[in-house]
Amino acid sequence: MGSNLGGAGLLLINTVVNFYLLLLMLRFLLQASRADYFNPLSQSVVKVTQPVVRPFQGFLKPLLGRFDLATLVSALLIKMAVITMILLISGFGMPPLVQLIIAGIATLASTILKIYFFALIAMIILSWVAPQSGHPAALLVMQLVQPIMAPVQRVIPPLGMIDLSPIVVFIAINLLDSFVVGRLIQASGALAVLVGF
Repeated sequence: MGSNLGGAGLLLINTVVNFYLLLLMLRFLLQASRADYFNPLSQSVVKVTQPVVRPFQGFLKPLLGRFDLATLVSALLIKMAVITMILLISGFGMPPLVQLIIAGIATLASTILKIYFFALIAMIILSWVAPQSGHPAALLVMQLVQPIMAPVQRVIPPLGMIDLSPIVVFIAINLLDSFVVGRLIQASGALAVLVGF
């Protein structure tokens, strides 16, 4: 009974950390998409994540001015540390470094795809119920998905009131999740159970 409670506690810790990683990846994507930094929601995400990102900002500058390496590295190291802690506390010993890195990368990639997936759903709902909404959350969602929607919309422009580009992006997300993230999770071996939510 005690070991079951301990295992549940460790999985709860993993879930809480994964939620924090979601905020870190949201911060990364908001900067990559050049979303409004002064949006109240952007400011909240930055404020919550800044304590772990700050130590890396001194020597990891954004790549091309928009890809925040400090956020990526801090998220990866947090996930690797938590996996290691869970395995050590559970008595499994130190995980192999390569599998640990792969599990961390798989978690970050999976989290990014989940953010885009749910942001696209939110964008579609907003386009039906509040197409001209000026709410900070609605503006942020639109700014977040625009960089991945724009290239598809150039190839497949809207047909009157019908826009097929979200369907193409959903298919791309599912393919990336199945083939790229799925392979990374398989390569992480026994650590796969600690990847994602």
